[in-house]
Amino acid sequence: MSETPDTLAMLLQHPLVAILRGVAPDEVLAVADVLVGCGWRSIEIPLNSPEPFVSIERLAARYGDEVLIGAGTVLNAADTRRCADAGARLVLAPNRDAEVIRAARAAGLVVMPGVATPSEAFEALAAGAQALKLFPADVLGTASFKGWKAVLPAGVPLFAVGGVDAGNLRAFREAGAAGAGLGSSLFVPGRARDDLRSRARALAAAW
Repeated sequence: MSETPDTLAMLLQHPLVAILRGVAPDEVLAVADVLVGCGWRSIEIPLNSPEPFVSIERLAARYGDEVLIGAGTVLNAADTRRCADAGARLVLAPNRDAEVIRAARAAGLVVMPGVATPSEAFEALAAGAQALKLFPADVLGTASFKGWKAVLPAGVPLFAVGGVDAGNLRAFREAGAAGAGLGSSLFVPGRARDDLRSRARALAAAW
């Protein structure tokens, strides 16, 4: 497994994270192949998907260090350790849980908890988070990024996740987002590969 600084650098180099919520193991490689072919290199498997650890294992075996494999909706320390064992290098959560953050850091993973207030943001950083997920971004809005960046430590990457699409992606970047997670605006189970490819290209262009 790559060291955390290399993983964080890769995330910032490829800051659009494909959130494959609901993806099944039997389709995950075909979906990932389309995304990788469009230049995407950061892929998240939410743990509330079917057999998520199997999907993570298959992606890690197929791509190795070429693609940053992440696990999302990680809610406890035990699942955090399972993510590491399966080959994930990035852990994302919808909330700020100090135990998840500490377990991820202990496993050498980059961890990006979800935060919705400055207090949660500072608490997450104190627990060891290397990046923050402003969630839900469409509710918090672009003004939150501008305001938070004025008070958070310089260089903390802020990602926009939740309700992000081709129509607002550039606005979040201009407001200071270091990256974004794209869910249903990119992938839903059963979406045709040509549609997925078109959406992946459009979102990359919007960013």
